[in-house]
Amino acid sequence: MKDTYTYQIGNNLYINLTNRCTNRCTFCVRNGKETYEGYPLWLKGGEPTMEQIVAGIGDPKRYDEVVFCGFGEPTYRLDAMLEICDYVHENGGRTRVNTNGHGAIIADMGIAEKLKSKLDGVNISLNASSKEKYNALCRPKVEGAFEGLLAFARDCKKCGVNAWFSVVDCIGEEEIAACTRLAKEIGLPLRIRPMIE
Repeated sequence: MKDTYTYQIGNNLYINLTNRCTNRCTFCVRNGKETYEGYPLWLKGGEPTMEQIVAGIGDPKRYDEVVFCGFGEPTYRLDAMLEICDYVHENGGRTRVNTNGHGAIIADMGIAEKLKSKLDGVNISLNASSKEKYNALCRPKVEGAFEGLLAFARDCKKCGVNAWFSVVDCIGEEEIAACTRLAKEIGLPLRIRPMIE
């Protein structure tokens, strides 16, 4: 099957920039799957170029949003993502990233300020209210993953990035309530999304 760099679900276009990820989440949609919604998202021919992504986007005004979300963590390719954001905005589109919040760990520097003018929305996957619960659920491969996620969220809040937390509903009502309290403490909204089977 041909590699999928861009794919449409509903009226959003999704960008599959990389398969690299800092987490191995127990609930991840890519676990044991070759495809999602019929699209093969494992990149067997390598990561796409800027030109390949732009060709796949075409006119971004056709979509409600262009969303960086595939079988990996988009901030592994921060520079490419920001360049694509420029293309989308220059052509009248809107952008969002679904991230695990580890971009600053990956880049070894603060990135929130870089995102401010590039992304119309930043969805940060929280999914746990403590380091211990996060490590058990998301099984990070980097040190300080939970703390780094929270630091990134605080930086987004401080820089005025339009950011929010999300949690999957499979974590249970008690943990959702604890995550809601944590999100309120940091000052970002929290959204609950259904776990993708």
